[in-house]
Amino acid sequence: MKIGLGSAQFGLDYGVSNHNGKTPPAEVAAILQMAAAQGIRVIDTAPLYGDSEASLGQAQAGAGLFRLITKTPAFHGRSVTAADLEHMRATFARSLQQLGTASAYGLLVHHADDLLATGGEALFEAASALKREGRVQKIGVSVYTAKQIDAVLRIFPIDIIQLPVNILDQRLISSGHLTVLKSKGVEIYARSVFLQGLLLIPPADLPAHFESVRSHLADLWCELEKMKLSPLEAALGFVLALSEVDVVICGVNNLRQLQELTAAARSDVILNDFYRFAVTDPKIIEPTSWPQ
Repeated sequence: MKIGLGSAQFGLDYGVSNHNGKTPPAEVAAILQMAAAQGIRVIDTAPLYGDSEASLGQAQAGAGLFRLITKTPAFHGRSVTAADLEHMRATFARSLQQLGTASAYGLLVHHADDLLATGGEALFEAASALKREGRVQKIGVSVYTAKQIDAVLRIFPIDIIQLPVNILDQRLISSGHLTVLKSKGVEIYARSVFLQGLLLIPPADLPAHFESVRSHLADLWCELEKMKLSPLEAALGFVLALSEVDVVICGVNNLRQLQELTAAARSDVILNDFYRFAVTDPKIIEPTSWPQ
């Protein structure tokens, strides 16, 4: 299955539409059991996702059924130091321990700007050393923008990239960056498919910050009614239909949402029906610009 399981909700109160808080450990275990039965094989996590890795390990995510992808810590500096590299290795070792596995499928630099900072080459080499040691199969980066993608591709031979794409945020489709990445053999992992749940909220219920797109989203919902598609089916199906995308990372808060997700994945979506709903305002399509 093309769906991968995001795990931020397992360690944090995450998502604009999440009103129930962090997923309890027993629910995490039930989610993983069903995910495995449905053919989901990728789990995306990170040290920055609270106690997500520990929760996944407790639920035996590292038992061999899933390809586990984790990330580096955030360095937030203008340069990556030798101490940062040691911290990265120690953090990765702790991630493996918490996940209950000897190796991970992927290690991503959590913030592309860390990779592009002074010392970024040393950070990539430290990740590559973990790959040579057999502790991780593939290394890459999580990005937000086309500019970051261009800068990374000029310097680094990445295996995996994680990037945002959804019905509203189609920037990397129209710019051709998905096509370029695929031509270079990079595995593309799409995230923010539901824009942190924004695409699933009835337009009338949107927070005031999204007033500028309220009517736009109301038009989208009217079209979905004509297409006989739910917002979930449309948002998920749009990204699943992108041939360049290898894995669509979706977070769920509970077992019911996973059941709805896997059912929605069976709906067919025609990409041309949705290109006109793209939005370019970063205050809408970049969650880092939203009120906290």
